[in-house]
Amino acid sequence: MTTAYISVGSNVGERRDFARKAVEALRSADGIDVTGVSSLYETAPVGGPPQRSYINLVVRVETSLHARLLLEATQGIERVLGRGDSDIRWGPRVIDLDILLFGDEKISESDLEIPHPRMKQRNFVLVPLLELAPDVTDPWGTPLRDQQDEGQGDVALLEEF
Repeated sequence: MTTAYISVGSNVGERRDFARKAVEALRSADGIDVTGVSSLYETAPVGGPPQRSYINLVVRVETSLHARLLLEATQGIERVLGRGDSDIRWGPRVIDLDILLFGDEKISESDLEIPHPRMKQRNFVLVPLLELAPDVTDPWGTPLRDQQDEGQGDVALLEEF
């Protein structure tokens, strides 16, 4: 089993409902055991066009899946919840699931980078991740809490999950 962290975000429609449905879908997925869920945060968008604020959270899972299969599972959840293809980079999303960390693996492929390449620059990822796992490190052993002062974007606690 591998411990992985997955960020969940939504800024279209019923954002809280989409975030909750994504967590429930992870709980129902074969080979994935949800072991922790952060609070819900309302966060300012970072990058991309002007758009509505996001609801973000982070989920900790234990998984028997390899990273590629976990990616396929998260993309399947996105499709089921209504996410389509978009030509707008960092644009509005019904749902967005990103693998942040996958054990201590380092993966660099065209469609899968672990650790997530912009994780350390985004408070909407760091704040819920550090709530869930205050001592988490990247695969090189650097504590992510040391990166929080460098992150971008306003984050406000909305409610516990």
